Amino acid sequence: MVDLPDFEPDVLSQPTRARIFALLTERREPTGTEEIATELGLHPNGVRRHLEHLTEAGLLNRSKHHRGRGRPGDHWSVAPGANPGGDRPTAYADLANWLIRAFPSDRGEVSQVERTGREIGRELAPPRKEDSAAAFREVMAALGFQPRLEPAEDVRIACSLGNCPYRDAAARNQELVCGLHRGITAGILDELDPDAELITFEPKDPYTAGCLVRAG
Repeated sequence: MVDLPDFEPDVLSQPTRARIFALLTERREPTGTEEIATELGLHPNGVRRHLEHLTEAGLLNRSKHHRGRGRPGDHWSVAPGANPGGDRPTAYADLANWLIRAFPSDRGEVSQVERTGREIGRELAPPRKEDSAAAFREVMAALGFQPRLEPAEDVRIACSLGNCPYRDAAARNQELVCGLHRGITAGILDELDPDAELITFEPKDPYTAGCLVRAG
C-alpha cells in the first residue's frame, strides 16, 4: 500500500489556487507556468507561488520539460494521488444517483452506455505523446482515480486505480457505471495509443477501489 500525502483541506479555498487546479484538471496534461499564467491573465511569478503551494499540499506534480535551448522549464500536472477534499454539493451526487436509477441494467443499455463512454473518452484524451503510459496516468489522475502504473513486460500499459470518483453511483448500479468507465478508458486509449487495445478492465468494490486496467 502506497502512503498518500496529507492534504490541506482548505488549500483550494484561495480563489486563484482553485482556478489553477481547475485549469490543470481540465488540461489533463503537464502545462508550463507561463502558459497557465497567460490562460488565467495573471503574472507568472504569482502563479508560480500558487503552483508551489499546491505542489507542497500534494495536489500537483512538478516536472522538467525541455523546449529548445536553455534550461528546462517547470511543467505542472495533477498528482496521481490528488484528493483535494471537500464535498460536492449534495444535489450533484443526488443527480448522478437518480440518473443511474433511471437506466435499466439490461445488456443492450449497458452496451450503448459503453459506446457513449468511448466517445467521451476520445474527447477527454490529451494530445498524443511518446510515453502513452505516463499520459494515461496523467488523464486518470485529473479525473480523480489516483492511478498507479504497475510494472509489466507483456503489455503497453498496466495501471491500478486507487480511488473511484463514481463510487456512490456505482454502488447503485455497478454494471452500468463500470460500463461507462470501461468505454471512457477505451476511448482515451484510442487517442493516446491507437495501436493499444484494452485487454483487461477489472472493476473492484467502488468503496475500496483498486480497479485494474491493462492495454497492449
